Amino acid sequence: MVATPAPLSALAHIPGRRGLPYVGVALEFIRDPYAMGRRHTERFGPVFRQYLLGHWTVSLTGADAVEYVLGDPDGMFSSYEGWRLLHELFPGGLMLRDGADHRAHRRVMQAAFRASAMRDYLDGMNGGIATLLDGWGGEMRFYPAIKDLTLKLGAAVFMGLPLEGEEAQRLNRAFQAEVAASLALIRAPVPGLAYKRGLDARAYLTGRFAEMIPERRARPGPDFFSQLVAATEDGWSEQDIVDHLNFLMMAAHDTTTSALTTMVWALANQPEWQEAIREEIAGIGGTTLDYDDAARMELTERVFKEALRFMPPLAFIPRQAERAFTWAGMEIPAGAHVGVSPGAVMISEEYWSHPDRFDPDRFSPERAEDRSHRFAWCPFGGGAHKCIGMHFALLQVRAFTFQFLRRFRVEAVAGTDADWARVPIAKPKNGLPLRLVPLGH
Repeated sequence: MVATPAPLSALAHIPGRRGLPYVGVALEFIRDPYAMGRRHTERFGPVFRQYLLGHWTVSLTGADAVEYVLGDPDGMFSSYEGWRLLHELFPGGLMLRDGADHRAHRRVMQAAFRASAMRDYLDGMNGGIATLLDGWGGEMRFYPAIKDLTLKLGAAVFMGLPLEGEEAQRLNRAFQAEVAASLALIRAPVPGLAYKRGLDARAYLTGRFAEMIPERRARPGPDFFSQLVAATEDGWSEQDIVDHLNFLMMAAHDTTTSALTTMVWALANQPEWQEAIREEIAGIGGTTLDYDDAARMELTERVFKEALRFMPPLAFIPRQAERAFTWAGMEIPAGAHVGVSPGAVMISEEYWSHPDRFDPDRFSPERAEDRSHRFAWCPFGGGAHKCIGMHFALLQVRAFTFQFLRRFRVEAVAGTDADWARVPIAKPKNGLPLRLVPLGH
């Protein structure tokens, strides 16, 4: 396998931009990656290069490119080398493994997402959501509130830790520091800067996880950590377990937090959908969601899918080409860092009618716009690295929505519409002020 990135001399024939020294076009990318991508495509065509944080990236545009790179039919795209910006923060995570090693680890981890385990997770989520929603109501900033809720829920369901308390707060702060460090412009362990805070957070988290392994072996519970320890007793090292848990805790909450924020923003601004889901919930009955009833929340799933399409949590997915290949008539050398943008595809007029509208009915059986291309809708990636927790994410969204809309009517606050930041994870810059009106039951 090729591990050395392709030098500029090997990429010189590909049109593109360098931008500022070292930073390159990173500031423009952070401001609006989709607008930048459209400008570059119009200027350079479907294949172009750009300089980001000291490295050249070759961007391939369109759904066919996403399918080819993520589907990887020729087995030549490295996820590990593609995500090199995460090597120090999330080493050993499933996304940072390739080939037979990735398949072996994914096979073991799949046991932690079997149906019986998912039932246990839902039981834990139901109780946790009920407890955490008790403090909600009135005017509030939704994004930090739902981020706090999903992190605490993750600590409880994935790690078997209490919802509240000093440790829960410290874990919350540590995960946020890791994520913030993932896109730090200065990637050196300088005290006081974001990257150093992320590295320190990783050291704390992995040290705490390592302490918990003997506890989970001696007294296993229904949490994900216990499932993982039990599934790996005859194969993985303790470091493997620690690395996987660290990555999954980040991945399990950030994209879900982003999608739930977009969902609730849309429900506040399109109350007809809010009422339709509330009727769906009333038809199921009960105060919490039963596992066997989750599949009946079809409208909720449709709104969730549209949230992921409308405001894609991840702007792009990187890989490194281990062999030379040709795309759109352009020769791409071995070692080229290659990026594709499922997010750009999901807001493209080529695959979606009026993509700037929030319209969950585009996922109805009658319209099925998501089937316009195999990779028209792919917020969870695709191919061998398709998100292992996608069904867990949908279950968590259904469980939260079930209790949230039973308790509250959500309303927009005049003059505070969201201004969205797109990277590293899509979120409203103002935290999304909303008004929650309690409903009588």
